[in-house]
Amino acid sequence: QVQLVESGGGLVQPGGSLRLSCAASGFTFSSFAMDWVRQAPGKGLEWVSTIGPMGTTRYADSVKGRFTISRENAKNTVYLQMNGLKPEDTAVYSCTGSGVRGQGTQVTVSS
Repeated sequence: QVQLVESGGGLVQPGGSLRLSCAASGFTFSSFAMDWVRQAPGKGLEWVSTIGPMGTTRYADSVKGRFTISRENAKNTVYLQMNGLKPEDTAVYSCTGSGVRGQGTQVTVSS
């Protein structure tokens, strides 16, 4: 059974940082691209970033230069390092892979 479990969210002041983690199980993690997506209150799902099986990365323009995606295949885990957080980054962040999306972790950016 494919499972994705996110962690690392929380409340942070504008300009602060958070590191999200997504632990995967039930599929060959190293063979799959992994994505981070987010959903702000009252808005649709927004793609944030992708990392390919070999480590190639892509970012939405809204987070480029502030967020960094990475993966650790030995731990079946993908990360999202978020720096320079803004109030508009407030959302539930989820990871996706192998056709499955995790439950997500809440990120709130507020003073």
